Amino acid sequence: MPVTDTGGRTGYVFDNDNAHSGGQHRFLASAHDPMTTARLAETGVGAGWRCLEVGAGGGSVAVWLAGRVAPTGSVLATDVKPQRIPRRPGLTVVRHDVTSDPLPESEFDLVVARLVLRHLPQRLEVLDRLVRALKPGGRLQIDEFDTSYEPPLVTPDERSRRVYEDFIAAKDAVMRAAGVDPAFGRHVAAAMRDAGLADIDPRPFIQLRRAGSADLEQLVNHTFHLRDALVAAGMTDERLAEVRSAMRDPSFLAASSVMYSVHGTRPLDGAF
Repeated sequence: MPVTDTGGRTGYVFDNDNAHSGGQHRFLASAHDPMTTARLAETGVGAGWRCLEVGAGGGSVAVWLAGRVAPTGSVLATDVKPQRIPRRPGLTVVRHDVTSDPLPESEFDLVVARLVLRHLPQRLEVLDRLVRALKPGGRLQIDEFDTSYEPPLVTPDERSRRVYEDFIAAKDAVMRAAGVDPAFGRHVAAAMRDAGLADIDPRPFIQLRRAGSADLEQLVNHTFHLRDALVAAGMTDERLAEVRSAMRDPSFLAASSVMYSVHGTRPLDGAF
């Protein structure tokens, strides 16, 4: 079954047309690709595998997979706005809305979705589609945040701590207003089990945010990328400038949100 080109109907908080989306993808890849690709390598993905990445964003994971499955395998990378995904041999890029467009069924050895389902009110229905896209014995990897945990640890002063916490709260409000489930990461393993997958293997990862780290620079980028929505949620340009200054201070330290990377396997005799 072919994947349909929809023209991209679904809107997301982090729009690929935004002037700051290049930074969003760059910092996301730098902060999280090492974990994501290490977990993908654990599946045994290699030459000849057929892979699908849904919501491929900037394409760094899809490009890694294409190198891994070469020369006989293939990778299908989809996104509602796929213009930032690089073109490579063995990598097919398609504009696709996973909430409404069909996916091939029983076709892929490996399916990966990173920071996609949390944005979708239909996340459980989409999860079911991803499971159905797997061949029997195929593997699904979902990487998702639980952003209910990301406390400041050391700040330049008390005012910096308060403005950082206010920024995190405003960002959380922006995400919730857009239909995001900020705590979805902690629920992924159970959702994959309930969708019929076996061998569920969740792994939590936390990073230290410090000045210049990719995970913290991504938050700095959010103060620009999400500026209008953050102001509507109660921040001001002055307070956004203040939180940027706090996050760039050499003494600043904070815990990242928790990233859960979860594996599951479609049973060989599973009926869907």
